[in-house]
Amino acid sequence: MVSLRLQAKAGSGFVTPARLFLAGCLLAAAASPLSAQAPVPTPVANQAGVPDPIVINKLVWSAMAALDQANQTGNYSVLRDLGAPSFQTNNSAATLGGIFQALRNQQVDLGYTLVVGPTFQFPPAIVQGGLLRVRGSFPLRPAPIGFDLLFQNISGQWRIFGIAVAPIVPATPQSGSTRR
Repeated sequence: MVSLRLQAKAGSGFVTPARLFLAGCLLAAAASPLSAQAPVPTPVANQAGVPDPIVINKLVWSAMAALDQANQTGNYSVLRDLGAPSFQTNNSAATLGGIFQALRNQQVDLGYTLVVGPTFQFPPAIVQGGLLRVRGSFPLRPAPIGFDLLFQNISGQWRIFGIAVAPIVPATPQSGSTRR
């Protein structure tokens, strides 16, 4: 299982009003009280409030489709509009364009994520603040695509609260280390 390590911008929390780094890509998010190293949710069968697997997959695929289309067109207004109110307040379309510029420049085709089922790093769970956290990857070649998504329930509808997407670069063994 590939581990996505989130690294927050220096001096910031897990989710800042605008950005979070994930494998070299910034996360657009709303302000949140989550800690810099958000705890991995404990796997809980049928955790209260967690949508069923079909809804989870729909949320992930919808977020990936919105980001893919935004990257293709350079227009991030729809991605912004799909967000929770605090996400919209903290991220203009131009800000989102800047956040995902590196991904766009790499010409990563996220459309392929729409035809492959996601693999979850841990079961989707309700975390601090009642947010739904969904973290995992799509097993694509030449590089898997990692994602870390936060959704907020607004009037019975899950809306994007935070989104980080990036190709996963395999860790290289440290020189001088030996196996026993």
